[in-house]
Order: sequence, then structure tokens, then C-alpha cells
Amino acid sequence: MEINQQCVVALTWTLKDTLGEELDVLDEPVDFLVGGNDLLPVLEAALQGYGAGSSLLLQVEPEQAFGDFNDQLLFLAPRHLFPDDLQAGLTMEGSALPEGCNPNVPRDTLYTITDIYPEHVVLDGNHPLAGIAIRISIQIESVRAATEEEIGRGSCGTGFFKLHVASDEVPPGGLLH
Repeated sequence: MEINQQCVVALTWTLKDTLGEELDVLDEPVDFLVGGNDLLPVLEAALQGYGAGSSLLLQVEPEQAFGDFNDQLLFLAPRHLFPDDLQAGLTMEGSALPEGCNPNVPRDTLYTITDIYPEHVVLDGNHPLAGIAIRISIQIESVRAATEEEIGRGSCGTGFFKLHVASDEVPPGGLLH
């Protein structure tokens, strides 16, 4: 079966930046709905017409993937509002931020704690790959017809790398992947 709209593909991949540094490896196949909300549009377009056993190597620019880095999504919050055992790299939904945080911090964004200082914490609402051109080596493990349930949900349901973001940052499809 060739990949087309409304089918499910099982993919593995290696994701690198343009300098060749490995960013992510997906060793075990994960199912994605083509024609839904599971994949970036640029990946869906590239996969069209291929079948199980095929490999692709793509370069994806920031504007095709996770967007440019937006310094307007960096915020400082008072350190004393957070637990003592707070660690850099932790992600938090904006709605779960402690009372007393900067009132300008959008509550409908996912934040990463990037730095912890004695007086403040840095909250970054950018996707971790924002501003980075990526090279992705994709292996198509299998292709099958999507079920009516998957089509109705617009997803295979894995939630693999979907991030809800502020409405002014949402690409077509409503989610960042």
C-alpha cells in the first residue's frame, strides 16, 4: 500500500541538526495518521506515494516545522514561588504555574524551565526545536488503512509529540508536533 491521505504509517527516524548533532532517535515504530494532526505538513507531503520499506532523508527549515525562536515567549518568574527541588528541563503547563507569576505569561502555553537562578526562574514557551533546521532520516516500517475512529479523532492517539500552544503561535492543524 502506498501512503496517501487517511492512512496510518509506522515510522522510525533519526533527527539531526544541520551540524550533524543527533537530536532524537525513534528506534521503535510509532503509528501516525497521514491527513490528520499527527505529523507536520512537510513530512506528510514528503511521504506521499512511498510504501513500507522506503527511506527518506529530508531537511526541514524552522518555518516548516517548529517555527523561529520567539524571544517574546521567554519570561522570568520569582524563584521563591517554585519548589526547592525544581530542576532545569522540567516542563509545565502555563495553567499550572504558581500564583504570583508574571501576569503577562500566557496560561495556554507549555513552558520549559531553562535556567534557575537564586532570585528567578526562566520560563521558555518556545518548542525545544524552534529556530533549528533539522535533517530527518525516516524509515517507513508499515502502511495501513486508517480506521474510522482514527479518522474521526484526526490522530492515531499516541499524542507522540503534540504540544498545545498559544493561539497566535498555532500552525495549520492547531498543534505543534
